[in-house]
Amino acid sequence: MSIVVLKTTCMIWKWYDSKLVRIEDASPTVKRFWLELPEGSNFSFRAGQFITLDLPISEKRTKRWRSYSIANAPQEDNGLIELCIVHLEGGAGSTYLFEEAQVGDTLKFKGPSGTFTLPEQIEKEIVMICTGTGVAPFRSMIRDLQNRKRPHQKIHLIYGTRYANNILYQEEFEAWAASNEAFTYSVALSREEYQGYQGYVHELYKNAYAEVNPDRMFYLCGWSSMIDEAVETLILEMGYDKRQILYELYD
Repeated sequence: MSIVVLKTTCMIWKWYDSKLVRIEDASPTVKRFWLELPEGSNFSFRAGQFITLDLPISEKRTKRWRSYSIANAPQEDNGLIELCIVHLEGGAGSTYLFEEAQVGDTLKFKGPSGTFTLPEQIEKEIVMICTGTGVAPFRSMIRDLQNRKRPHQKIHLIYGTRYANNILYQEEFEAWAASNEAFTYSVALSREEYQGYQGYVHELYKNAYAEVNPDRMFYLCGWSSMIDEAVETLILEMGYDKRQILYELYD
C-alpha cells in the first residue's frame, strides 16, 4: 500500500541513496524495511511525513515511484528510516520489495514530503483512525510524543484490520496505553472478534464521539474506502466541521 499524493508543488526534493539494512515480517502480508543513509546526509523529517522510493520496476521514471509513510520517529533507531509495507497482489512496487529486494541493496528516495503531522502545540483532543499500514504515520507521531515527552491532550488510536495476526505494533500501543492515561488504543477486526467486538472502525468512533466537540480533531489514514466513509459519516451524519478532519489516502 502506497500513499496517494493529492497535491504537488514546485518544491524540488533532494534524492538520497540509502542502504537496505534490515527486513522483518510484521504480519502474513506486511514487512518492515529499514533504510540507512550515508554519514553526513543531513536527512530530517517530521513525524507523519513520507518518502518516495525510486524502484527498478519501469523504464518510465514516474511509474517507478512509490510513496510510503515513515513508521519510526525522528532521531531514533540511530538515524535509520523504517517503512511498513503491505504486499499488494499485482502491485509492482510491493512485489519488488517483497520478492527481489535484499539486505545490502541500494534504494534511492526523495523527501520528506507531506503535511499530515501534529501541530507543535497540541491543544485539542486527537482521534487517530486507521486501517492496515495506515498506522505507520501514527506510530511515528506517537513515538515522537514519547521520545520528546511532548505535552498533549487525550489521544485515541482506533486501528482496523481483518484478523488478529494482521495487527501491527500492537504490543507498543498496548504498553503506552497502560502507562499513559491520556492515550487510548482500540482495535476493530472485521473477520473475527476482538475483546468482544467484531466489525469496522466506524462503529467505534461513532459510539465514542457522538457528542460533537469543537476541541477535537480526527486524523484518518488508510484505504480510500475507509476514509471516504469516515469523512461522510463525521460531517453529514455526526455533524463535525470539515476543518476538524485531516487525512492521508493510501491506494
